[in-house]
Amino acid sequence: MGIFDRLGTLLKSNINDLISRAENPEKVLNQLITDMRSQLAKAKQEVASAIADEKKLKAQVEKEKKQAEEWQRRAMLGVQQGRDDLAKQALMRHNEYLQAAQALHETWVRHKAETESLKASLRTLNDKIEEAKRKKNLLIARQKRAEAQQRIQRTMSSMSDKSAFDHFERMAAKIEEVERKQLAAVELNEELSGDGLSQEFEALEFDGSTDQQLLELKKQMGMLGAGESGDRLQLTDGDDVEDADIVKDEEEEAKGGG
Repeated sequence: MGIFDRLGTLLKSNINDLISRAENPEKVLNQLITDMRSQLAKAKQEVASAIADEKKLKAQVEKEKKQAEEWQRRAMLGVQQGRDDLAKQALMRHNEYLQAAQALHETWVRHKAETESLKASLRTLNDKIEEAKRKKNLLIARQKRAEAQQRIQRTMSSMSDKSAFDHFERMAAKIEEVERKQLAAVELNEELSGDGLSQEFEALEFDGSTDQQLLELKKQMGMLGAGESGDRLQLTDGDDVEDADIVKDEEEEAKGGG
């Protein structure tokens, strides 16, 4: 049947080729499934019509057989009644109906075989459409993955000349150059204003020893007498804070004893 030829052509189409040439492969696949379902619905109608014809032929065969049987019964009745003339006419009708039944039976057998073949083809087409529906999502996913790979490849190709990266490095170098110039300007300004010389003297004047720090701390806390100076408590390099406290206590006791 023509409907099956059209469906066969549709199902044998190269779907991958359609995807490669289509702007929207997903839309194409959905349309293909829709077309397949539409064609399948038409095929079902034609197969149903063929099945109806087959059943009608079968009914006609049964009807002709019954007519043949009826005329045979009448022929027997004519013989029983001594009416051979009527019996012969009845037998002629019997033969006519019997021949018609046999011819219809042969047609019905062929039609039934064709109908069974159509039903098998319809089941095959239905299975193929169901398979196409299952493959649709997979094909769409493959297409989207391919499109993503193409976009990545185009992006990588557009950056292959490294122009953006080179420009970035040039900007970083410019910023570093500005920073160096700014530091140089600050250093030069300090040298010209004398701040650099003052800082050098302050560094020389600063005594970073813990002994000196201890004396300064006692001065701040008011623990040194008015006439006492830091020289009397000046520690040698080998003395520690505890020795300095002992010396101070001994001096205070001597004064009290005098």
